[in-house]
Amino acid sequence: MALVSMAASMPRVVVIASLVAALAMAAGPAAAARGGRLIHLRFYMHDITGGPGQTAVQVVKGPGPAHPVMPGSHFGDTTVIDDALMEGASATSRSLGRAQGTYTLASLREPVLSVSMTVALTGGAYNGSTIAVVGRDDVSATVRELAVVGGTGAFRRATGHVLWRTARMESRDHMVLELDVYATVPGASPPPPPRAGAVRQGGLNLINLD
Repeated sequence: MALVSMAASMPRVVVIASLVAALAMAAGPAAAARGGRLIHLRFYMHDITGGPGQTAVQVVKGPGPAHPVMPGSHFGDTTVIDDALMEGASATSRSLGRAQGTYTLASLREPVLSVSMTVALTGGAYNGSTIAVVGRDDVSATVRELAVVGGTGAFRRATGHVLWRTARMESRDHMVLELDVYATVPGASPPPPPRAGAVRQGGLNLINLD
């Protein structure tokens, strides 16, 4: 009888255990979100591929075929960047840091770049911190989304995304990109001391650079 009762109760035990596990898994991300701090940064990246003030240099001429929609480019072309990050779209606005890394022409047919870069902040409330950004940049899209995959300083263990837009073309060799960074950092990470240019809105640390 004891064995029969135990066998009969097994399905119920399994169902209850499964429900508990599912609830724990669902609660995990929500709890992490509640415990984190969302930081929003906006800045303008000046990518200059030639002429005075050049900040982007092609280091690999792709051995692949000529690109059908990007004249003069080849599959595999790779460029190293040390682009200025400014408070505004103007090249004379306040400097906030540098975007340092690479982008590679990674599509045979579409104008798509594979981006890997570090945002090194040298001004504003997060001076001295860095943000690691990687992702797919489809140049033909109005808004592109890249991933925040980590960082240092105030952005240690950060996760999130970057909304990436072409703000304007200063010249054939000078593109200005608007970057909106949304990074969530663990709640245990201490916020930086307030500095000029930073305002706090509720639970959001916003560097207001408009």
